[in-house]
Amino acid sequence: MSSLYLAAGLAGRTASLTSSAIRDLLALTARDDVISLAGGLPATDLIPIDRIAAAAEAVVRRPDAVQYCETSGHRTLRSVIAAREAHARGGVPVPVESVIVTHGSQQALTLLAQALIDPGAPVVVDEPAYTGALQVFSIAEARIESIPITDTGMDTDELERRLTAGLRPAVVHTVANFHNPRGVTMSEQRRRHLAALADRYGFWVIEDDPYGEICFDAMESGIEAPPLPIACHSDRVIRLSSASKILAPTLRVGWFVAPLGVCAAVELLKQGADLCGSSMTQLMAAEMLADTTWLDAHLTVLRREYGARATALTSALAAEFGARLTVSRPEGGMFAWASFRDGTDSSELLDSALDHGVAFVPGSAFASAAQYRHSLRLSFAGSTPSVLKEAVRRLGTAHSASARVL
Repeated sequence: MSSLYLAAGLAGRTASLTSSAIRDLLALTARDDVISLAGGLPATDLIPIDRIAAAAEAVVRRPDAVQYCETSGHRTLRSVIAAREAHARGGVPVPVESVIVTHGSQQALTLLAQALIDPGAPVVVDEPAYTGALQVFSIAEARIESIPITDTGMDTDELERRLTAGLRPAVVHTVANFHNPRGVTMSEQRRRHLAALADRYGFWVIEDDPYGEICFDAMESGIEAPPLPIACHSDRVIRLSSASKILAPTLRVGWFVAPLGVCAAVELLKQGADLCGSSMTQLMAAEMLADTTWLDAHLTVLRREYGARATALTSALAAEFGARLTVSRPEGGMFAWASFRDGTDSSELLDSALDHGVAFVPGSAFASAAQYRHSLRLSFAGSTPSVLKEAVRRLGTAHSASARVL
């Protein structure tokens, strides 16, 4: 963070704070002439505005919708989440008391970091990693250790080698389904392995799962949905999720499911942070999530449309760049990961891309390793197929212009 924002008298931890590259890009991409493939924003045209309005109308006159609720969240919503989580775990019951509702899943991650991580404690993340997690763990003054992520998720064999050599993390954080930014899904074998390591070495696993229900390839090509959650294999797993990607970010409804001791600690921290969340938006979310007939139909639309957008993006990239660029094939979520094979530095390309009206996130925003400077994350969720094709055309023009300068 620039010293412009730091004044005398601030706590020492603020000196090491840096702004998220993705959040900074949002300001640059607010221009009407820029097609943004940068932010992980759900498609505005697919947000169910009419259903949200109906949910608001259904709850706004309830006395409990306009009053404070429990710090842990409105029990109506927690009950709905517990039932959905039990379904995700193959029918294993989930107590309502193990659900904490937060102001988006980012607050859940922040509170968990406060509850579980002492300053200087090691925390393991994927490499490349979700930038929001890196920011949270940096603020918690953790010592961040990165484990490479492969096409089948975090390399748990490498994690085991480091554990055997003496690494003792407080927390291991991973995005197991449709990873941000890599787009891959952790295999069942690695989920079981990670859970077994957590049991053996006594660390917590934070299983971050905002995208798990956007599994569009299962609809189109018969590819199996993601395996059962890591939490099915160990009691040392905390699962995070959110309504932002399937309903609307503006609801600011996130949650986590954890052992009761963790929930109790986080509830105390949350009392000091915000007392409680919004009863109204929590009841709106509960009303929509409990309407399974509507929700199933809505998710079917999301999966179909996001699948079409992912195909449009990856096909356009293949046509524009050919062998110069390797591109992941998304099976769900919101992101494709690409890497140049011709030596292109994606951070340098970004300047040219913005000049040509297109934005992405360079790989260096997600990891410090030099190998990621040729990579970039592209979000296909927010644009229609025709706009995505135009974005790739602009990216190709920017790449050619950048190469001429070099």
